[in-house]
Parts: sequence; structure tokens; C-alpha cells
Amino acid sequence: MADEHGIVASGLVREFKKGPRAVDGIDLVVHPGEIYGFLGPNGAGKSTTVHMLTTLLPPTEGTATVAGYDIVREGPQVRAAIGAALQEAALDPLLTGREHLRLQTTLQGIPRSERARRGDVLLERVGLSQAADRKVRGYSGGMKRRLDLALALVHSPRILFLDEPTTGLDPQSRSALWQEVGRLAQDDGVTVFLTTQYLEEADVLANRVGIIDHGKIVAEGTPAQLKAEVGRPTVEVVPVDPEDKERAAGILARFGEPCAAIQGVAVRLRTGEADLAEIVRALDSENLKVENLQLHQPSLDDVFLAKTGRSLEGAGEEDQEPELALEPA
Repeated sequence: MADEHGIVASGLVREFKKGPRAVDGIDLVVHPGEIYGFLGPNGAGKSTTVHMLTTLLPPTEGTATVAGYDIVREGPQVRAAIGAALQEAALDPLLTGREHLRLQTTLQGIPRSERARRGDVLLERVGLSQAADRKVRGYSGGMKRRLDLALALVHSPRILFLDEPTTGLDPQSRSALWQEVGRLAQDDGVTVFLTTQYLEEADVLANRVGIIDHGKIVAEGTPAQLKAEVGRPTVEVVPVDPEDKERAAGILARFGEPCAAIQGVAVRLRTGEADLAEIVRALDSENLKVENLQLHQPSLDDVFLAKTGRSLEGAGEEDQEPELALEPA
């Protein structure tokens, strides 16, 4: 049996009828008490994976255990052990924040004598004490996400699933939610499975990161390990004239190995930043006008580029994952 605080998946597949193979045979292990960042663009399979691990969708193939329970055979036990804040918060605009907590504590079987105290503790923890008696229809997006997080924590779950929890939030709200997620893992020992499109979010929060693309995990490790795989810095050049890209690539090839670029052409430097001045001189000697020249230290975006050949930011926006409602229960 898998550890009661962890997640184990083997050969997990989800294929939709008349649709894509949204998750294509992934294996993963999330250790107890860690924050595991599941990183990828829209349509990569992140949410579909979460829906399977939280028992909202059955897998087409493969197996998984969450908190030691099989997601197919022991669904009720899985749901009792986890908390989940998914992309769409199920909030009633006519209820207050405090009324939401009162309802959730009742549904979770919290003893009547404990309900009010538990609700007050969670409202304070997510910074909503002063707004507790306001109707949710007046909450900002950040306040709704924080309330959704509080609702997911009512029954003190051992494992918490957060599916893109900060999408659309302002920087202040995002930072506040990051702090609370980090505290949950560090102070309370909660295992956190976090899906995100934000490289910074994964870099700041995650103990380990899995990068998923087209339903497959293409890289996995700590952020530091993944960036070390890329190793050397890259230089990217964007010519003023797009037709000069091939000529720019030829010049840059003198200094390193070609690699994927976001806009222009790029190389991974052989000897590091010391080559930068020589590159500028070479471009100038060839009279190649440059709109932008950037030195990139290794980052998770470089890892994503190296593994998939494209940038994470904005990728896959036309290729949304299938809606959960499309598949009959």
C-alpha cells in the first residue's frame, strides 16, 4: 500500500470518446509533505490528471493510489482524505463567507460545537475575517480563491489538490495564496499537488516539478535539478528584419549550440557570459541590425523549451482540455 500521505500513479491514461488522449500513460510519485508542481500549458493534461486523482473521472487505463486508497475501487476513502480547490470555485454568490464555512463544516461532519471555531480559524488563516459576513458576490477574484482554499481545508485533509489556484489573480493576491500554501506544507505537513501555468509559481513553491506536454511527463525533478540539466546560459537575438534570422543564426552558431527561442534565434553558450561581447562585435561586423539581444540564465522556461521546443507562456491556448461535462458519468 502506498504511503497514506502520498500519491502514486502508474501508466495513467485518460482518453475521451471522439476526443484526444488527454493523459497518455503518466507515472508519478508525490512524497508525503512535499509540494509537487505540475507544470504545463492549457491542454497539456494537467486538469484531467487532477480530475482522475480526485475521483471525478475514471482512468481509461492504469492505476493510482491517493492517501493509500485506490482511486477506482476506494473513491469514498480518497475523497474523505483529500481537499480540492479546482479551477471553478463552487461558491454561492448569495451566501457570506462565514455561511459557506458553516455549510461546509456541516457537510464534512464536524461536531456542532466545533463548527464556528473551525470556520473562524480558517477565515483568519486566509485573511477573510473582516469580509466574513459579506456576500460572496461582492468578493474579488482573489478573495474567492482564498475562500475556496479555506473550504478545502475544513476537514484537515492530508493531501490538498490545487488546480491553477492563482490564474487571473493580481500579484498581491497571488503572493498571499503562495504564503498560505507554503505554510500548509511546512507547518502542517500537508501534501500539495499544485497544477500551474506560471513558471515563477512552480519555482517559488514546489519541492519537485513535473512538466507535462501533450499528456506525457517530459521532465521531472527539483527546480534546481531541472535548471542544471540546461546548464549553460543562452543568448537570444531578434533581428530588426525577420528575414535576417538565418544570417543571425549562422553568426550565433560560432558561439554555441542552436536551441529553441521564444522570438528570434538562440544558442546555448559554450563558455558562458564571456562570449557576450564577442557576439555583439560579430553582429556589428556583419552589419546585422538587432531589435533585441538577451542573455538568459537557466530557468524553468528554458527547461520547458529544451524539452518541448516551445515556450510555456501562452502555449496551447487554442487547444483547451476537454470539459469534464462532455464525458458521461
